[in-house]
Amino acid sequence: MAAIATETGFIVWGIDQTAYGPVELPTLVSWVKDERVTADTWIYAASNSSWQKAGEVPELQMFFRSKKDGAAAGVAELTTPRGLDPRALRRIKILGGMTDEQLEHFAQFVEVEKVPQWSVIVKQGELGDSMYFILEGELRARINVMGQEIILATLSTGDFFGDISLFDHGPRSADVVANSDSVVLKISAAGFDRLAKEAPEVATPFLRAVGRTLSARIRTDNKRYGDSVKFNRAA
Repeated sequence: MAAIATETGFIVWGIDQTAYGPVELPTLVSWVKDERVTADTWIYAASNSSWQKAGEVPELQMFFRSKKDGAAAGVAELTTPRGLDPRALRRIKILGGMTDEQLEHFAQFVEVEKVPQWSVIVKQGELGDSMYFILEGELRARINVMGQEIILATLSTGDFFGDISLFDHGPRSADVVANSDSVVLKISAAGFDRLAKEAPEVATPFLRAVGRTLSARIRTDNKRYGDSVKFNRAA
């Protein structure tokens, strides 16, 4: 983990192994309150040019103490009937723009699945109707070419897959296998239909986020194809 050059503010090392920032203290405090930053999250402080855990950062210690005191006083955790703390959904990048209330509603329409290491979550060619979000662990997307495994991508906490099958119920384009013991959230087509009917104010931002992601993928693929054509013509 290398420090990132910045003159002011803080850098946050996310659970998805990505650096976020620089951000100023008010933003960092809001992330602590939203539990996007926990006491064990690594923080780079420009003021002393060093990394330390958020719980050890002097400017943040009072906020972690207040959380601890609140829990000791019997403050109830925010949970859904499924036992999932909806604030954990902030680990999922595509859901990052939702409010706490929207996340609480969304969590009522997903299922939590624990996936042992080496388990195949979805299989290439099989029809699917569900989308998955990675809450913990690491997965890989693979295809089989003439008996050889080709890894298309490695997926970790915050990533998602299966979004196309959620809407077209078509065949899966690849296997997705657990590299380690993992926890995923699953929303089925039936669950999404209920979400759209019962909580359209949540379904709408979710659809927009999926749409933005798909658009970004298409743009990237188009650029890659265009670069490939230019390269072949120049060769």
